[in-house]
Amino acid sequence: MKRTALSLLALSLIAAGAQAQTTIKINGYAGQDPAIVGDLINRFVKPQLAKDNISVVYEPLQGDYNQSLTTLLAAGNAGDVFYLPAETLDTYVATNKIQPLNGLVSTTPFLKSLNTTFTRNGKVYAIAKDFNTLTLVYNKDLFDEAKVAYPNNNDTWTSLQTKLTNLKKALGNDYYGICLAPDFARMGQFAFANGWNQFDSKGKTNLQDPAFVAAFNYFTGLAKNKVGVQPSELSQDWSGGCLATGKVGVAIEGNWIVGFLKDNAPNLKYGTALIPKADKTGKRGNFLYTVGWAINSDSKNKAAAAKVLNILTSAPVQQYVLEQGLAIPSRTALQSNAYFKKTDPGAQNSLAVFQGASDGTVKGYTFGPQGPDWIKPINTALAAVLSGQKSAADALKQAQSDMNTLQKR
Repeated sequence: MKRTALSLLALSLIAAGAQAQTTIKINGYAGQDPAIVGDLINRFVKPQLAKDNISVVYEPLQGDYNQSLTTLLAAGNAGDVFYLPAETLDTYVATNKIQPLNGLVSTTPFLKSLNTTFTRNGKVYAIAKDFNTLTLVYNKDLFDEAKVAYPNNNDTWTSLQTKLTNLKKALGNDYYGICLAPDFARMGQFAFANGWNQFDSKGKTNLQDPAFVAAFNYFTGLAKNKVGVQPSELSQDWSGGCLATGKVGVAIEGNWIVGFLKDNAPNLKYGTALIPKADKTGKRGNFLYTVGWAINSDSKNKAAAAKVLNILTSAPVQQYVLEQGLAIPSRTALQSNAYFKKTDPGAQNSLAVFQGASDGTVKGYTFGPQGPDWIKPINTALAAVLSGQKSAADALKQAQSDMNTLQKR
């Protein structure tokens, strides 16, 4: 009889333990991320949460991530924790489905510019898990052959243009100074450097602002005399592909180019410099391409979700990510990390990307409440001018008209 009572008690305790188990679901990208995040969960999250009876599962969203996440949030089926891309932050904030993290997570250890990227009206909606900025990645052999000095961190718009022009003159028609992707994601940082604001106090965009016009003219002007070339002209679809052909001196890209060059142009000798400074302001501009960890405001387990988020952005996790060469972590303290002192071109590119987050006018790559449609008028104008179909003045006039229509919706 006594044995039966003890057995029932044991079963009761087991049942109670099972009931106390909390499962935190994480949504993120598909592709390589399930393996990466799964590894982080096994190495760091599970061991720390075992005593709290918290388990974690990663459920990647296939296809269009933003569309899938929007659908899941509306249906009440999204994860407790999920990736929040900076470029679509405003559209998600408007749904009230993103939990403000003020009081739940300390932002102090993270780069200020990244915190700002995920802040709206004083509320922090995500913690950057990693990031990228833009740098100048250059082909050393081409500059050596042309007897032109490499791009460097002291270059201005004018001095860089002079180097690119001289390289083109020395090497001839089969070579180009720089690859110019017709994309705000590559041109916009010049406008930031020149003092342009993406949105005014009323949320409107002014593409006729002299600061934007000057940057637009500089970027598209690099195509003069074929010093600059579009990726499509070399049968490529991005400027990293241009650089890999060995026919282009410079590409404007982020740290993602390192792995690409390693696989596709292993013999290319390359270096990295920071984005050049605007002659007018003496500052450089840059984008922060980043994805944050956010919490679902409808989550029934916000406290447990916050624990998971804190571990995923912890110092040990970010150290591991950096050492694996997976991404540039978001913690300020990592600027003195030994990895950044390595002399190989990949590590040097990583260092420049890290420095780019805190140098000059740096802003998140974001589209505002209109979402991805916001970028279309600018990209259309860039393509029209770079291909010689329109003058810069006409293209920008049309772009402003299209932008006005978009922002009246």
